[in-house]
Amino acid sequence: MIGPNLSEWALKKRSLVIFLMIISAQVRVKADLANDDLRAEATKVEQEVLDAKKNLLRLRTETTARDTRATGAAGEIERLQNLIEELRAKADEQDNDSLAKTESVEQLRADVQRLQEGARRLAEATPQPGTGQRIRSFVGTGNRQYLTGMRMGGQRVLILVDASASMLGRTYANVVRYRAMPDERKVRAPKWRQTLGTVEWLTTQIQPGARFQIYAFNEQAATTVAGSDGGWITAKDGSDFDAALVGLRKIVPTKGTSLLKAFQAARAMKPTPDNIFLITDGLPTQGATAPAEPEPIRADRRANFLRQASAELPANVPVNVILLPMEGDPEAAIRFWDLAMRTRGSFLAPARDWP
Repeated sequence: MIGPNLSEWALKKRSLVIFLMIISAQVRVKADLANDDLRAEATKVEQEVLDAKKNLLRLRTETTARDTRATGAAGEIERLQNLIEELRAKADEQDNDSLAKTESVEQLRADVQRLQEGARRLAEATPQPGTGQRIRSFVGTGNRQYLTGMRMGGQRVLILVDASASMLGRTYANVVRYRAMPDERKVRAPKWRQTLGTVEWLTTQIQPGARFQIYAFNEQAATTVAGSDGGWITAKDGSDFDAALVGLRKIVPTKGTSLLKAFQAARAMKPTPDNIFLITDGLPTQGATAPAEPEPIRADRRANFLRQASAELPANVPVNVILLPMEGDPEAAIRFWDLAMRTRGSFLAPARDWP
């Protein structure tokens, strides 16, 4: 049998078997060592590959960041270049504007010099006091000059000033409000102050040597210079006008309006005036007598009061009307314009800041 023979053979060849077993074990050990070396080498290679991938990824990231920064830098450079161009354009524009403004300023300076030269020549050509120049001057706000179209002049100039309660305001509500105030507040009412300014302006139009008179009227008419009723005051110097204006400033507007009394006073003056200035704000509210009790006056009655008053005017005397209009009296303007035209006078409805 084969089995026993092998056993016997193996026993006989024990040393050979042991040798072979030793050889086989050495081969396995070498193989294991080789495998370990290979595994270590493979691990090392794998780590190197991983490191290489990491480095590649880092390089790609850095490259992308550099590209992004480069792109951003390029965009920023372009933006700054555009801004520089805009600033240069604006600078050029401002230079042009500055040049234009400089030219404008120079032109204005030249115009001012021409105007100053013209004013100097006019001043040199203006007559001095005593040679026909006005006695008084009036400078309005802003040094304005006024072209009124009014008929100025005359040797006997009469100024009639409405001093009724309505001269306190431009509306009935304002009139009622001011009527309840103390007198020191009433005389500071804007409309009354405009009235005083208008009278002062008129006095500057009166020539030296001419005669004048100022009457204030409401339900009665009286001169503003005590003791001069019915007479004339000669315009010698500014003190004559000052006295009349001081008297006017003492008056407090009150009561109703009788234009008839004012025109009767004009007719009674000897000699009669050759130029009349009437400062009022509306149609009269009464005739020769005041109503027994305050009552609303219809427009037709007020127009009739004006007709009655006009009949008292001295003949051939121009009436120049300065109307400071009152709210709620729409017929006043046309009727006073008609009065001015019929007497060959003039009509003026000035702005609130005049004169």
